[in-house]
Formats: sequence, C-alpha cells, structure tokens
Amino acid sequence: MRVDIVAGSANRWDNSRMQFACEIIISPRSDILDPEGDAIGRSLARLNFSGASEVRVGKYMTLQVEADSAEQARERVGEMCKALLVNPITEDYEVSVNQL
Repeated sequence: MRVDIVAGSANRWDNSRMQFACEIIISPRSDILDPEGDAIGRSLARLNFSGASEVRVGKYMTLQVEADSAEQARERVGEMCKALLVNPITEDYEVSVNQL
C-alpha cells in the first residue's frame, strides 16, 4: 500500500472541517494471476502494439472526505478500503489525498 498526501490550498469553509479529494488505485497483487490483463496484453500484440507487457487491470475510485487533517482523511479512506473497497487477499491499493 502506498499513500501520498499533497498539501492543498487554504480551507474554503470557515469554522468547519476541511474537505479532501481522495483517489484510490486498486490493482491485483503481483503474485495473483490477472486473466483480464493477460487477454488485453495478447490483444495488443495481435494489433501490432509491440513493447506492451505485464498488463494489469485494476480499479480507480475518487471520493471526497470531510476531516480535520489530511492524515485523518487518509486514515478514514484506509478504513473504507479495508472494510469494503479492497479485497486484501487479491488486491493492493494506493491512496492519494489532496485538500480542496
């Protein structure tokens, strides 16, 4: 799991919690077969797109989170990933957090 926290602009809302734009990239773990990625890789080769290899297919999600800090937003998104969004047996994930 990789997590990036990027500093953003000043808070636009007076006396309230900050808003964060969060991005989650979910991909198959490297030790898990990815038949969809393999099929896409073979199709690219058949279409004469040489040089493309190790194709992996994943998911990309965005959401906004209200929190007191970027670290708290990241922790909250991590909880969401562990509870619902990611299958830890077959998937890895990366989270980026940007203050709005």
